[in-house]
Order: sequence, then structure tokens, then C-alpha cells
Amino acid sequence: MDKRLVVLMSLFIFSFLIFVSLVFFNKPLTRLSRAKEETIPSPQNSLIFAWPLSSKADGEDTVQINVFVRNMNNAPLENKKVHLETTLGTLRENDLMSEKSSGKATFVLISKEAGIAEIQAIVDNYVSLEKKITIKFN
Repeated sequence: MDKRLVVLMSLFIFSFLIFVSLVFFNKPLTRLSRAKEETIPSPQNSLIFAWPLSSKADGEDTVQINVFVRNMNNAPLENKKVHLETTLGTLRENDLMSEKSSGKATFVLISKEAGIAEIQAIVDNYVSLEKKITIKFN
């Protein structure tokens, strides 16, 4: 066969496949090839809560910190590594994976020193949550 004919046939087949995919799937091919944004944690929509916000600095009283990992659509994300950093006190675990159904990771903080602890959460080692919390230890 002639090389021009082969190139022309290849171009026709490629164009036909794109046309068929657009007609039958009614979605562009780039949607199928792009990474899904639903699995990317959102620093704005993810939440961090703590209870109680004030605790004794005796090394025994605990503060429970919950981090809810969400995407841009506010849907929970599972199996995301959550890392907490604190300026005061000790976390029982610094790194946890978010739960399947709720996207929640629960941490425990204790302190033997009085003062204010500022806690920040980081998801998957690159997404820092915009919201930070403070805990007062008396």
C-alpha cells in the first residue's frame, strides 16, 4: 500500500473513534484520561474539631481531635494519611488513615505543660488544612 493511504486511513479511523466516543458516551475523551478530582483532599472543605477545648496539664486528661477529610464536592475521602502537628503536648499517634465511610481520623492529645497548643492537620503530606485549632492546657 501507499504510505499516504495508510496515513489517511489511520487518521480516518482515529477521527471515527473520537466521533463514536463523543456520540455514545456524550462526554469528551479528556474526562476519561484525566485524574479524578474527587480523590484530591480539599484544604477548605476538610474539617478539624477538638473536645474539650480546655484541659488539665497533668499528662492524664485527654483531648480528642477529629479530622474529617473532604474533597471539593464535600464528600468524605477514605484511606488518606492524616498527620497532626502540635506546638504543645504529645499526640498518641501523629499519623492515621481516614476511615472508609466518614473520612474521619481521631487523635488523642495530652500535655504535662500549661499553655496553648496550636494544632494543624496535613493530609497526604502535601495538603495543609486552612483551619487550625487551639487547645488550652491549665
